[in-house]
Amino acid sequence: MKKIFFFFSLIFFFSACQQSQQPKVEVAKASFTTQQEITPTQGYLPPGYPLELPIKTDYPYSIDLKTPDGKVINSSEVLKKNGKPSVVMFWLTTCYPCGLELNAIKDKFPQWQEEADFNLYAISTDFPKNAEKFVSRVKSGEWTFEAYHDYTRKFMGVMPGGLNGLPQVFVFDKDGTIVYHKRKYKPGDEDVLFAKVKELAK
Repeated sequence: MKKIFFFFSLIFFFSACQQSQQPKVEVAKASFTTQQEITPTQGYLPPGYPLELPIKTDYPYSIDLKTPDGKVINSSEVLKKNGKPSVVMFWLTTCYPCGLELNAIKDKFPQWQEEADFNLYAISTDFPKNAEKFVSRVKSGEWTFEAYHDYTRKFMGVMPGGLNGLPQVFVFDKDGTIVYHKRKYKPGDEDVLFAKVKELAK
């Protein structure tokens, strides 16, 4: 009799465990699906984004940057407001996806310049201790677009979303309004970006 009671107790125990575990799996799947949702027209908006795009900004801001040669120059002198759309990419030397995106843009940038008239800037948000890595990365990359180091990391305080998660790319129209934003990188994102730039540059 004790064996029969023990047997049924085991069956009840395993049944209860399976029932209690099942909802956890369903919740995880639902959460994953939600995080992957992206609005194709404006990219991924991180938590805390204040408004739907477009967003008026204080472009070209007033933040000191450093060139690869160590010269300090203010963003108001660097980021042009010349009647053209502007692409500003934020990256880190320690960010692998950032490197992938920079390489993809480097390969296509010459052709892009023939098809559309726009400004492109790559701004590193590395800590000051990584300044040498920034210089090395820019020089070895042989980029034909402008690159700067936000050594004070102040852009994190002025950009929507606080630059949480890199790389991030912002497209500004000729008036300095953010009309497109993308966070993180997967192959092909650069083509979506350029399609938006071409549309603005018409």
